[in-house]
This record gives sequence, C-alpha cells and structure tokens, in this order.
Amino acid sequence: MSDTTPSPVAPAPAPRSLRRTLGSIVLGFEVIVVFLAALVIWGLAPTEDSTLDLPPWVALAAGGALIVGLVVTIGLLRFSWGYVVGWVLQVLIIAAGVLNPAMFFVGALFGGMWWYGMVAGARIDRDRTANAGPGKEQE
Repeated sequence: MSDTTPSPVAPAPAPRSLRRTLGSIVLGFEVIVVFLAALVIWGLAPTEDSTLDLPPWVALAAGGALIVGLVVTIGLLRFSWGYVVGWVLQVLIIAAGVLNPAMFFVGALFGGMWWYGMVAGARIDRDRTANAGPGKEQE
C-alpha cells in the first residue's frame, strides 16, 4: 500500500493553441474530401485522352495513404514540425490534380484554408499570450 494519496485537484491543462485547433479542423475536413475524391477517381474509367494510364487501384492506394497521413498529422500538430508535415500534405493534395484536374482546385482551396489557419491562428495566439499577464486566465 502507498502512504501517499492522490491529489483531488489536478492542474489544469495548458490551453490549446488556436493554430493547432484550426489546423485540426482543416485536416479533418480534408480527410472526408480526400476519401470522396479517391472514390471518384477510382470510379472514373480511364479514357483515351487521359494524361496518365494508371490502374484504378492506384487512386484508392494514394487516397488511403493521404488519409492516413492526414489523420496522423492531426495528432502530430502538438509538435512544431507537425505543421511542416501539414504543408507537405497540402502540396501532395494539390499534386493529386495530375490524377484528376479537379483536385488542383480542391487542393488550392484547402491549401488556402490551411495557410489562413496557420497565419491567423499564430497571430491570435501571439495576441492572447501578450494580453495574458501574470495572474490572468486565458480564455
């Protein structure tokens, strides 16, 4: 038996940064869109004017790899290098436009949302930190 008793009040966890929250939201929605896009690309039969002559399973494999990467990156956003991984995934999703040109638009749209979330989230986090003096609670 232990003579020490656990403290009934645990310290409050550090507030989650807005940059991390916005990044998680963008990546989470991107998982859904990449899943649906992989199904669409897989379902489209290659035509004579296709730029790439790849078997249909490549779309599913690439989509699955991107989905796994997106989900893992959501967890990695607690580290500063996780945001770099997020940027790499944005570039890969834009590059998926080679398989289906509509992915250029989808990738650019999510890349823009990722960029805005990173810039605005970092700015708001800096403002919150600057405004929170000693003894003040962060909202």
